[in-house]
Amino acid sequence: MWNEPSAGVAVSALDPDRVSRQPQPAVVDSVEPGSIGEELGFEPGDQLLSINGIRPRDLIDYRYLCVEEELHLEVCDSAGVLHQVDLEKDADDGLGLAFTEALFDGLRQCNNRCPFCFIDQQPSGHRNSLYLKDDDYRLSFLYGSYLTLTNLTEMDWQRIDEQRLSPLYVSVHATDPDLRVRLLDNPRAGLLLEHLAWFETRDLQVHAQVVVCPGLNDGVALENTLRDLSRFAGGDWPAVLSAAVVPVGLTRFRPTDDGLIPVDARCAGQVIAQVETLQDQFQADLGTRFAWLSDEWYLIAGKPLPVRRVYEDLPQQENGVGTIRAFLESLDLATVDLPSQIEQPRCCSWVVGKIVASALQPVVDRLNRVDGLRLVLHGLPSPYWGQEQVVTGLLTGQDLLDGLVGSDLGDELLLPSVMLRQGEPVFLDDMTLESLRKRLPVPIKVVHGAADIVASVLNPVGKSP
Repeated sequence: MWNEPSAGVAVSALDPDRVSRQPQPAVVDSVEPGSIGEELGFEPGDQLLSINGIRPRDLIDYRYLCVEEELHLEVCDSAGVLHQVDLEKDADDGLGLAFTEALFDGLRQCNNRCPFCFIDQQPSGHRNSLYLKDDDYRLSFLYGSYLTLTNLTEMDWQRIDEQRLSPLYVSVHATDPDLRVRLLDNPRAGLLLEHLAWFETRDLQVHAQVVVCPGLNDGVALENTLRDLSRFAGGDWPAVLSAAVVPVGLTRFRPTDDGLIPVDARCAGQVIAQVETLQDQFQADLGTRFAWLSDEWYLIAGKPLPVRRVYEDLPQQENGVGTIRAFLESLDLATVDLPSQIEQPRCCSWVVGKIVASALQPVVDRLNRVDGLRLVLHGLPSPYWGQEQVVTGLLTGQDLLDGLVGSDLGDELLLPSVMLRQGEPVFLDDMTLESLRKRLPVPIKVVHGAADIVASVLNPVGKSP
């Protein structure tokens, strides 16, 4: 039931011409219990049309507009009834609303044609969301996704400045203008250094990444790129906060004439030596290592991961830089106080990508010292993608069937949640979790994080940790 402190006529919402030129309404997905939104009567499916006469373009606008202490809301409920709501609140109080989409005016897609783009290396025929090429600065600000800066309009640059949308996450790949144009297959890509100077003059910041393609932007090109980026990393307010170096990922679905070469152990070893040398120089000049290698480089090269302190404050953890080291640290904490034995004998399996299995095996050995417990780690390749060394999050439902069918999985299979679409139990090949459960002979438990994994290993099937 709606509680409306005032009533009126939503002229802007009723004017079809005006509405057609505005973003779509923000559709409420959920309402936080005890929030202002719940007190007002918001329900899932309601549409927030405007705040103080302005229709928000996205979640960023919504948050900026809600800072005002006096708000006038135009809302259309799920039955199509229009509501006018006036309220007063403290400036730091939100409405407690979550929306079905973060962008109310549509996703800004990529206008580049990078030959190494993972989106283009997928088979056709799956859900549409798998083929969306996100290159939207707003998602970069909100969630840390990477963009290239090649599709921004003057209004976009102005908004980034006015709303202080910082830091953003930028896919650099190369700072040499000609090389970057070649890599992105976009003439606007050569403006990167000018764009970084724009951020610097406005005290705005970015995190950078370089996807290394052997024979294209490695070697001298990689060193020049990292040195160019480091020139924006000094001072009290550096424009470039960090740089991540990531190996190109290639699947069996890519065009055979793309000229790309996969990273092998020899290449990985060379890149590690090159970047670690630069890290020492950056540490001396900038007081930070500044550029970091994703964990995959060390795993491909068969080298141990750096110790935790090397990653400083983990500025690029979501990009795979220090992710496994941080996970191992969490597992160490979760296994500090293990019991000497468990009451009921238990055997279970834990499935991960093959590339990380060797790093996780010491933790498995530690757990297996508990009397009565047997944990089996299955490090699987991905026939689906055509990758022998694959990270856990890329394993598909078919990969699990190919790798696990016929194996003794014990009492229960522990499945990391990173394999599934967020908020929906479906794998990257569109196989559902329910379908997998029907085809494997043991119960499957989806686990989230180190503590959940350890607790699930120690507790019998069906018992809550």
